[in-house]
Amino acid sequence: SSGINAEYGYGMGYSSDYVVYHELIMTAREYMQCVTSVEAEWLAELGPMFYSVKESITSIEENKAKAAERREQMEAELAEAEQELEAQRERELAPSSRSNIVTPGHGPGTPSVRSTPRRLGF
Repeated sequence: SSGINAEYGYGMGYSSDYVVYHELIMTAREYMQCVTSVEAEWLAELGPMFYSVKESITSIEENKAKAAERREQMEAELAEAEQELEAQRERELAPSSRSNIVTPGHGPGTPSVRSTPRRLGF
């Protein structure tokens, strides 16, 4: 690839970092025919056994920023869930204003406390 002329950019309007070609013509100079420009990610995706793409510094920094944002969001959700759980525990442990005493033989619609009959004449 060191002796190949970089004239493949003719007609594309720019010179690309990565190209795929169909034919290599050997004259006094080497020329590529049927050339198309490709992205580095495409090569890594379609031929991972031959190519890999190293992350640039900007993409590493972006990934760190996204990870920090996700971590903050997860911590906020965790704090909210812990507050809800604590409130639920407090509701369960707080004594209710009226405690129900269940007497055997009485259903939910009937009064659970029976009044004693008053004695007459005393």
